[in-house]
Amino acid sequence: MSESVRVDKWLWAARFFKTRALAREAIKGGKVQIGGNRVKPGRTLKEGDRLNIRRGEDEYEIVVRDLGDRRVSATLAQEKYTEDPDSQARREAAAGQRKRDYQARADRQRRPDKRQRRQIVRFTKSD
Repeated sequence: MSESVRVDKWLWAARFFKTRALAREAIKGGKVQIGGNRVKPGRTLKEGDRLNIRRGEDEYEIVVRDLGDRRVSATLAQEKYTEDPDSQARREAAAGQRKRDYQARADRQRRPDKRQRRQIVRFTKSD
């Protein structure tokens, strides 16, 4: 195993991004920081580095534990890092809030469908 690995390659191997190209774009876009500083995709990563990763609406704060650059199963990939408990709690709370928002939108009254429109027309013309 190597002593250092490129950030984009590690993010791909740890399954934060589906491809190295997506990992590289996220890094260039400032969505990945090491120690609070923006980095380039070719920067080498070391064990113990603290990463802040923004992916969609989720934000991860992790510490690198394993520098393996091979893509492995999701359960083994989670062993490459440890996530800050506060970060995990924030992500879960945000996911719960998104779910509640989605359910609130789903419960809203929608426009009447074809059958309901016919019933409305029948009801209003019956007067």
